Amino acid sequence: MNKIIRNITIIAHVDHGKTTLIDNLMKQSGSFRENEVIDERLMDTGELEKERGITILAKPASINWKDSRINIIDTPGHRDFAAEVERVLSMADGALLLIDSAEGVMPQTKFVLAKALKQGLKPIVVINKLDKADQRADEVLNETFDLFVSLDANEEQLDFPVIYASGRSGWASNEIDGPRENLNPLLDLVIDHVKPVEFDKSKPFAMLSTLLYADSFLGRSLVGRISQGTAKANQQIKAINLDGEKVDEGRLTKIFRYEGTKKVPIEVGEAGDIVVIAGLEKANVADTICDTEVDIPIQATPIDPPTMSIKITVNSSPLAGTEGKKLTSTQIRERLVQEAQNNVGISFSENDNKDSFEISGRGELMLEILLTQMRREGFEMTVSPPRVLFQKNEIGEKLEPIEEITMDLDEEFSSKVIDSMNKRKGKLIDLKDTGKNKKRLIFHAPTRGLMGYTSRFLTLTKGTGVINRIFHSYGKFEGDMEGRRNGALISMEQGKAVAFAIYNLQARGEMFVTHNDPVYSGMIVGLSPKPGDMIINVMKGKKLTNMRTQGTDENVVLTPVRKMSIAEQLSMLNSDEALEITPNSCRLRKAVLDPHERKKLSKLSEAS
Repeated sequence: MNKIIRNITIIAHVDHGKTTLIDNLMKQSGSFRENEVIDERLMDTGELEKERGITILAKPASINWKDSRINIIDTPGHRDFAAEVERVLSMADGALLLIDSAEGVMPQTKFVLAKALKQGLKPIVVINKLDKADQRADEVLNETFDLFVSLDANEEQLDFPVIYASGRSGWASNEIDGPRENLNPLLDLVIDHVKPVEFDKSKPFAMLSTLLYADSFLGRSLVGRISQGTAKANQQIKAINLDGEKVDEGRLTKIFRYEGTKKVPIEVGEAGDIVVIAGLEKANVADTICDTEVDIPIQATPIDPPTMSIKITVNSSPLAGTEGKKLTSTQIRERLVQEAQNNVGISFSENDNKDSFEISGRGELMLEILLTQMRREGFEMTVSPPRVLFQKNEIGEKLEPIEEITMDLDEEFSSKVIDSMNKRKGKLIDLKDTGKNKKRLIFHAPTRGLMGYTSRFLTLTKGTGVINRIFHSYGKFEGDMEGRRNGALISMEQGKAVAFAIYNLQARGEMFVTHNDPVYSGMIVGLSPKPGDMIINVMKGKKLTNMRTQGTDENVVLTPVRKMSIAEQLSMLNSDEALEITPNSCRLRKAVLDPHERKKLSKLSEAS
C-alpha cells in the first residue's frame, strides 16, 4: 500500500487504439504470469464489445511501475457513450490523449479533450499507429496543437508532452525516428508528468460513486476514487445525493482494488485509490459514499442531456411469445429501470398505466446496443420510430439537436455525398484536401435527417468512406423534412411465406421475407419503389394440375434478403409503423395491424 498512486484515463476517438495499447502496457509491466493465456483486447469484456470491436463501458485496471501503482481507466471512443467518459474524468489525475497518426484529429478527439481540459487535466499526447504506411505524425501534431488552442487550453495545458507509439507493436519513443524497443518511455513519461494529488487521509471517508456494476455474488458494486480518509471493511457508511439527502445506509461488506484487470479484496482503501465497494443496495452513480459523519456531498460533473428517444411496449403481434421468454410489461419495466440506474447517459419515463416506456439516450448506437442486449436476454417488445428531443430558447423558439459530421472519402464521391446531405438540410462547414485524391468534408446537420444515414453513405462511397458524427449543439429548427418515400408492402394474412408468391412479387419492390418465413396481417414484408402502401399476398401457392408441359416448372430464384441492423430498421419507420423485436427476429409492422382500423385512423387524421 506504500506505492505512490497515479490515476490516468485514456481518451481518444473510436478505433484509435486505446484498448490495444492497454493490453501491451499490462503485458510489459509484468501484470501477467509468463505462461498465462491472455485474450486480445482484454479490457473489452462484454459480448457486444468483443463482437463489434468497440468499448462500451469504461473499465479501470492497474499496473505497477517502479515505485508507483498506475490506475488506468479505459474509456469508450464512440460519441453515444460519451457519458461514460464525462464521469470517469473526475477519477483521473492525468490523461493520455491518443491520436491516430494517419486519421489525425477526429470529432470525438475534440469532444473528449474539451471535457478533460475543463476538468483541469494536463494531457499527454500519444501519436499512435506510427507503423502505418500513410502516417503523417508532424501534421497531426500541428493539428493537435491547433485543437488545444481552439479549446482555450491554458499555458500549462498547451505545454503538453508528446510521445510517438505503436500500441499494437508494443513500443513508444520520444522521437519519430527514435528507438522502437518497448513501452517503457511512455510509462516513465506518465510518472514524470502526472503528479499524484495529495489527499487528506485524516478526514472521515468519502468517495464519489462513478461507475456501477451488478455482481451476482456481491450485489451492487460501486466504483470510485476515495477523495478523503480511509475505507475499512465492515465500517458503517451511508450514501448521500447531490443535494446532501441520505439515500442509503449500511455496512461496507467488501472493498476491492484492481491488480491488472482482476479485483483483489483488501481490508483498507486509502485516499487517492480507485476502489470497488459493496454493501449498499440503493446508492447510485453520482452519489457520495461516505462515513456517517459526512454531510456535504462531492460535486459531480453534470452529464449532457439525451437527444433522442424511443417508446417501448409489449409485443402485441400475433406471433408474440413464440420466441422469447420475457414478454410482460413488468419484466420490460424492471429491465429498463435497471439500465437507467446503471447508465447515466440514458433516462427513463413511463405512462400512467405503466405499460408504455420511453427511453432517451445520446444517439442511435446507444439505443441499438440496449435493444440488442435485451433481445439476447430473451425479451420480446415493440419499439416505436425514434424521435429527436426538441428544446425551446428564452424567446420560445423551437430548437433541435444539430450534429457535426466528419467524412473522409475519395474525391469522385464528394458531389453525391454533398447532394445527399443537402436533402437532409446539412450545411457544408469545411472541405479539405487530405492528399491521394481524398477529401474531408465537415457538415452541420439536424439529427432528424441522419437516422440510418451511415448505410446510405457507405452505399454512395461504395464502402470506402469513413463517417463520424458527434453532437454539436441545439440549433434553430430547420423545418419539415421529407420522410421515407417508399410505400410499404403489407402482408394480407397470417401464415408462412411461399417462394412462388415472393418470386412473382419481387418486381413490385424489395422483399424482406423469404420462403417459409412466418408473416401476419399488418406486417411489412417489403418496400415498394413508389409512394403509397400496398397490401399483398405472400402466401399464394402455385395452382396444381395433373398436366405437365414444357416450361411450366421454371426454376424459382429468390433475391437474397438484405440483412439490416436494428438502427437501420428503426430509421426506416414512418410515424404509423413499429419494429417488433424478439430474440430471433426483427419484423417491421404497422402500429395498427387491422387494415380497416388503419383506414379509419387515416381518415380521422386527414379530417383534423
